[in-house]
Amino acid sequence: MTGAPVLTALHEGWGELVLNRPERRNALAPASARDLREGLAALLQGGARVILLRGEGGTFCSGLDIDLFQGGAGAAWAADWTGIHRDLHACPAVVICALERYAINAGAALALASDLMVAGEGAVLTVGEAAIGMHAPMNLAWLRLRAAESVAAQLALGAGRMNGADLHRLGLAWALVPDAAVLDHARAAAVRMAGWPAGTLAGIKAAMRRPVPAGGDVFDAVQARPGEGGAAPSRRGGDARP
Repeated sequence: MTGAPVLTALHEGWGELVLNRPERRNALAPASARDLREGLAALLQGGARVILLRGEGGTFCSGLDIDLFQGGAGAAWAADWTGIHRDLHACPAVVICALERYAINAGAALALASDLMVAGEGAVLTVGEAAIGMHAPMNLAWLRLRAAESVAAQLALGAGRMNGADLHRLGLAWALVPDAAVLDHARAAAVRMAGWPAGTLAGIKAAMRRPVPAGGDVFDAVQARPGEGGAAPSRRGGDARP
């Protein structure tokens, strides 16, 4: 691994977007948001249909590296931080998060930004900004998209911690696995899904997020559009499993 705060690796049909500051438990540096945006764009341009979002060294992300932000990262950080979350929301590839050990504050926002989360049994997700006088807008955005208000309140208002079992029970985590198996499970899922028919995952994801027009019909809104899958069913679909 190099000293860059974010690394990418492109494989056949899938890629890895890696937080790479293991000596700081993958805390985010001022350049991390920009590098995440550039890395995501490069993986998509390279044809990745599934993206594994993970941390190097067995930890997902401990939040912002406060020591590096004391001088003020300024508007560039804020713009790129909002930008990477917009990019992830618009991303046509399926994003799988490998939640190892913990995801704290800004790290929690990245974990919640994933479409599918593989959580370790001992993993913890914390949205603790309220306790330190911060607003947590990206966590709030994803919680509004992903969770019931009661769940969002437990995390955002109570500065709460949720372990892997709680995340799985509440539907925020797709799979709950032993801590040592998180990365292998997430990688196996990425490889398997990348082998599915091209365009299908992007089409389903787009349909899930397509708004229903005022006075419209949900059944019309989710119809596949050109280039978004919609092929006739086949027995291959029987291989779908978490």
